[in-house]
Amino acid sequence: MPLEQGLPNNEDLVQLSWIGKLLGVMISGEGERFKVGQQQFVVRNGIPRSEKLLSETQSQTKDAFGFIWSESTRFKSEKSLEFLTEWYKSHYGDIANAHWWSDYGINPLLLDAGCGSGISSLGLFGERLKRVQYLGVDVSNAVEAARNRLKASGVEGAFLQTSLMDLPLSDSSVDVIYSQGVLHHTDSTELAIKSLAAKLKSGGRFLFYVYRRKGPIREFVDDFVRDKLQGISSEEAWRAMLPLTKLGKLLGDLNLEIEIPEPIALLEIPAGKINLQRFFYWHVLKAFHHPDMSLEELNHINLDWYMPVNAHRQTAEQVRTWCTDAGLAIEREHLQESGITVIARKK
Repeated sequence: MPLEQGLPNNEDLVQLSWIGKLLGVMISGEGERFKVGQQQFVVRNGIPRSEKLLSETQSQTKDAFGFIWSESTRFKSEKSLEFLTEWYKSHYGDIANAHWWSDYGINPLLLDAGCGSGISSLGLFGERLKRVQYLGVDVSNAVEAARNRLKASGVEGAFLQTSLMDLPLSDSSVDVIYSQGVLHHTDSTELAIKSLAAKLKSGGRFLFYVYRRKGPIREFVDDFVRDKLQGISSEEAWRAMLPLTKLGKLLGDLNLEIEIPEPIALLEIPAGKINLQRFFYWHVLKAFHHPDMSLEELNHINLDWYMPVNAHRQTAEQVRTWCTDAGLAIEREHLQESGITVIARKK
């Protein structure tokens, strides 16, 4: 799917100059190559991009998300964007007006670690993005979609295309890090948390969401479907996912409720009333449904889950341990069947 292309304009050059100062190098413009530490970068379409080779799994993840999130025509309807915004806020709270922003002075540095197409940052931070220095980083070329989306909302951010595990930023240099649904797509969620935490200043905040381990049937199906999608093209994976997405929509449109009379401990299924679609969703397979989303948007969400080969699931206990080891004190923890949301402060 083609990206919107174009030569850097004056705003891009201003952002390149700012990135250069942040990285401690001089960047003059398009096509320039520069080095930070042992990592080589080249500026293409106004964005510095790492030329470092990735692991096989990270390379696959890069290609998967380049396909999934570089398409800028999805999630533009008012209802779908409202749903996503409410989802982010229900997990993190009213971050745009959090009391702790004053801890970081004027124009704090906000690192969006794994920015994708920029939807989550716009949804969670809103107008706050106009009062920070925003740096969006992603391993895929979705950084271009993010730049375009933020510009359309009046936000001027700077962008880098590189792995989160190789950020060319100095330790203790960032005020706030946001990483929505990204850390589990690296080679190691634990190492990703610890690597990014090192970039935070003392007192800085780390906001992130990671996948949570689910029951045995769902875990088996997740891995089974993910394995089936490996070795085929992105377009083939999109088409292969559509019947599953249509099943989820069918179950959702039925709007039926069932009651599990007693806990099924062997399968980690609790007792109680539950919508039939949600029963399948939480305990059998991810077949997302929302009445206000198009079939294409539903398929996008399902493919976002199944396509990347790196998609680690973890327990709340693991995440708590990793945060402690990284010098992070958890201030807010939101646990849901699907994932674990954390706001932590660097000690």
